[in-house]
Amino acid sequence: MSDEKRVAKLEIDGKSYDLPIFSPTAGPDVIDIRKLYGTAGVFTYDPGFTSTASCDSTITFIDGDKGELQHRGYPIDQLAEKSHFLEVCFLLLYGELPSPAQLEDFESRVTNHTMLHEQMQYFFRGFRRDAHPMAIMVGVVGAMSAFYHDSTDVRDEWQREVASIRMIAKMPTIAAWAFKYSIGQPFVYPRNDIDYASNFLRMCFGVPTEDYQVNPILSRAMDRIFTLHADHEQNASTSTVRLASSSGANPFACIAAGIACLWGPAHGGANQACLEMLREIGTPDRIPEFIARAKDKDDPFRLMGFGHRVYKNFDPRAKVMKQSADEVLELLGVENNPTLQVAKELEAQALADPYFSEKKLFPNVDFYSGIILEAMGFPTSMFTPIFAVSRTVGWISQWKEMIADPQMKIGRPRQLYQGATLRDYVDIEKR
Repeated sequence: MSDEKRVAKLEIDGKSYDLPIFSPTAGPDVIDIRKLYGTAGVFTYDPGFTSTASCDSTITFIDGDKGELQHRGYPIDQLAEKSHFLEVCFLLLYGELPSPAQLEDFESRVTNHTMLHEQMQYFFRGFRRDAHPMAIMVGVVGAMSAFYHDSTDVRDEWQREVASIRMIAKMPTIAAWAFKYSIGQPFVYPRNDIDYASNFLRMCFGVPTEDYQVNPILSRAMDRIFTLHADHEQNASTSTVRLASSSGANPFACIAAGIACLWGPAHGGANQACLEMLREIGTPDRIPEFIARAKDKDDPFRLMGFGHRVYKNFDPRAKVMKQSADEVLELLGVENNPTLQVAKELEAQALADPYFSEKKLFPNVDFYSGIILEAMGFPTSMFTPIFAVSRTVGWISQWKEMIADPQMKIGRPRQLYQGATLRDYVDIEKR
């Protein structure tokens, strides 16, 4: 909240301006510059908006220096260990943990919306077989507005609610069908008698010719991947969703925009990049060579999956994800998978090396989630689509919060113009 007694003083050309200071419930104070252009005729310059709060929010808080991630005040490690994904979805959407009756109702609503409109099958089949699953997801999610007309009016609170449930429920089906289409297998329909994560695994790896039994260890690991990636404050894709939403675009278009942004390798492709690095290393005996390269200041190589741009100390999600990775590898084994052998040995050597501990370059959530997905049998092309399934609830929570905010304005970043100044047009024969 703002503290009217505290102001930041800005002096420009001998003229002083008082800028109000906002004091959040957690995190650094924020200087309110909304009236700066109107009063002083200047903009601020902040490429990437890394020092700018674009909104106020009550959903997720991150303290990168302390290695903290909280959803509605609850630490992520507690949620990942004691809760499950759909309960975290309820928390993100509605602000509080549900009662047993509320959770049962919410799970029922999600479960009963997992099927896709039957005509959407034809939309999938319009893509080339070698289309990237993320390309399919961007197209199909955007096209949902053509199939579900009764939940596109963002001014209607009930339609916003219906759209929210539909996207959380249908995103695993969309991702699984994108996977099935890419490998030439028939689509597997969701079932109402199994949980969210198990349903997704069954739709990805089941076939009509035999019943697919989901191992509870794998289901729990997938549920944790969903939970640990559910929301991450105002990151690039979330900011994209908010910016698209500010124009009044329908919810399906806004989430499709978020998926498109997530597709970027600098955002959603971290666990894929990690697996590609492990394959580049090839065998455990080559690990010392790559560790030496990572320490060499003159070598551009760096170990993917170690350290984090936001978390300067440690990634609070990694500890829980490591537990699931250990459980999955114990279940499935690593003997016949050289990539997983490299991963286990690299983790051991990096954790034992003082250089990495001093630099706080610990394995992060992307390192462990990539290992788990590789062990389960997912190709790297499916890593980001699974990330999109996880992050959908975060995008929707942020979208709903923004739509309900009376201070909402259409996004309009400014610029520092460095181009040509006013000049007259020159006829082509005189150039």
